[in-house]
Amino acid sequence: MSKLQYLIDNNLAWATAIKEKDPEYFTRLSRQQAPEILWIGCSDSRVPANQITNLQPGEVFVHRNIANVVVHTDLNCLSVIQFAVDILKVKHIIVCGHYGCGGIEASLESQDHGLIDNWLRHIKDVYRFNENLFEGLNHSEKVNLLCELNVREQVINIANTTIVKNARRNGSELSIHGWIYSIENGIVKSLEEEG
Repeated sequence: MSKLQYLIDNNLAWATAIKEKDPEYFTRLSRQQAPEILWIGCSDSRVPANQITNLQPGEVFVHRNIANVVVHTDLNCLSVIQFAVDILKVKHIIVCGHYGCGGIEASLESQDHGLIDNWLRHIKDVYRFNENLFEGLNHSEKVNLLCELNVREQVINIANTTIVKNARRNGSELSIHGWIYSIENGIVKSLEEEG
């Protein structure tokens, strides 16, 4: 038996329970994908977009990476944004970071983390651009401030993509939102809105 058989069993129980409540649920779901929201969030397993927003599958298009970074050379993220904007015609892009982010914390450390240090370099730049704001803060306060500043930076990065600029030039009413989530209490706070 597979070591992950419990996940397959969990899936069967979940699908069965859904079909008992709503026999046509999966049929409807398979026929449509029309979300109005693109969520760009952290890969952290404690920050699932649908659960945090209490939305059903099909209501939010999701891209996740370490520390919810949007880099202009990341073809994966840019492809997701383009598909969401040009094909799905989303009306909102949300960048959602979270307090206590491990990627953010690692970017503040001086030790070598390996390959991920190349990714974290973008967050280190956000720190460098705002270094004066960190004076007098303890480590936890620094991490949480950098979590917020990183979200704000990613909102700017998204607004400056050719994808968003072209969509807006063509009349799209696309809004970009920066949110921060607290794992400790489950609450989202709005930090930034662009457009």
